[in-house]
Amino acid sequence: MMDIEKEAAKLIGQPESASLQYKAVLPPATTLARLISSFANTEGGFIVLGVAEDGNNLRFNGLSDEFHAVPITHKAVDLLSPRPIVNYQYVLRDGKRLFVIKVERSDPPIILGGQEFVRVGATSQLKKVEVQKSIGDPKIEQLSLTLEEQRKKCTGAKAKILEHYQSVLNILDNLRILLYPESSDKPTAIAEGKVLMRILFSSCADNFETYMSDLLYEIYLAKPETLKSEATVSVREVLECSDMQEFISVYAKKKLSKLQRGSVQGFIAENKQISGLGVFNDASEEEIEKILQIRHLYSHRNGIIDEKFQGYFPNATLNAEHQMALDEFLAKFEYLARIIDAVDRAALAKYQLVSLG
Repeated sequence: MMDIEKEAAKLIGQPESASLQYKAVLPPATTLARLISSFANTEGGFIVLGVAEDGNNLRFNGLSDEFHAVPITHKAVDLLSPRPIVNYQYVLRDGKRLFVIKVERSDPPIILGGQEFVRVGATSQLKKVEVQKSIGDPKIEQLSLTLEEQRKKCTGAKAKILEHYQSVLNILDNLRILLYPESSDKPTAIAEGKVLMRILFSSCADNFETYMSDLLYEIYLAKPETLKSEATVSVREVLECSDMQEFISVYAKKKLSKLQRGSVQGFIAENKQISGLGVFNDASEEEIEKILQIRHLYSHRNGIIDEKFQGYFPNATLNAEHQMALDEFLAKFEYLARIIDAVDRAALAKYQLVSLG
C-alpha cells in the first residue's frame, strides 16, 4: 500500500475542491463508492474522513473507532466496476486520527450500479445524460428541476430515492399518449396505461419506505449510540450477520414493519430518531398513510376498492376501480418529495450525517 501521508498533509486544511472532499463521519459503503467513482471519473483526488465543516472553518474531530474504515472502504471498492486504484491510510492532524483515501484517475469509466458519477466543482454528481426534452405536462419539468436542486446537499438515502423519482418523471414525460392521452386532469382509459400508472405510483410509495430504512441505517452508522439505546436483540440475530454494517441494515429494515402495514403513526412513534426530527405532525402522518393505502390497493387489488380502503376514503365506491389522473399523481409525488426533503435536511443537521455534494 502506497504511503500517502506526505501528500495528504499538504492538502488537509485546504478548501474543498474537485480533488478534495471532507466528511465528518464514515459514510455507508454505497455512499463512499459514489464518492470514489466520482473522483476516479474526473481527475482523481482525496477523501478525508473525520473533518467537519463549520462555516468557512474546518473542525478536526477524528474518526470514531466504533466502525472500521478499512473494511468499509473495501466494500465500497467491491461495488465498483472496474475496480479503481485506491490507497488509504490513517494520518494524524492536531492529535486526531483522520482516514484519508486517495483515488487515482481512471480512463475507463468507473461504474456503480450502472451509473457514472463525476466531480463538478466541490461536489459529486451523477453524470448528466442527454434526454428527450419535456413534451408533456409542464409540472413534470418543474418537479424535475426541483429534484435536481435537492441533489446538491443530501444523504445517500435521499440521493437514491431522487434517482428513482427522476426516472418516474421521465417515464411520465415520455409516455404521454399512454398515461394521459386526453389531458393531465383525466385518468387514462387505456388498459396498459392504467396498469403502468398503478406500478409507477406504487414504486414511489415503496421507495419512500426504502428511503426511511436507508436513513435509519445512516443515522445508526453515524451515531451508534442511538442504536445502543434501542431494545435488546437476540444473540442469534447478531450472529446471523457477517459484520456490524449488515446487522445495522437488517435492524433498520426490521423497523419498517409498521410503516409497511400502513401504520405511519406507529412507525414514527417507535423510531425516536425520526419523531425527534420534528418534521411530522398529525396532518402529514394522515396524508402519508392515505398514500400508502392507495399503494396497497394498487399492489394487491389491482385498484379495486374494498372496505378497508373506504375507511380512509369514505366517498370511494365499493368494488369500483380507483384511477388516478396525472395531476393527482404529481400532487402526491410532490408531497412525498417535500416530506423527504424536510426529513433529510433535519437529519443532516441533527445527526451530522454525510452529505453527498
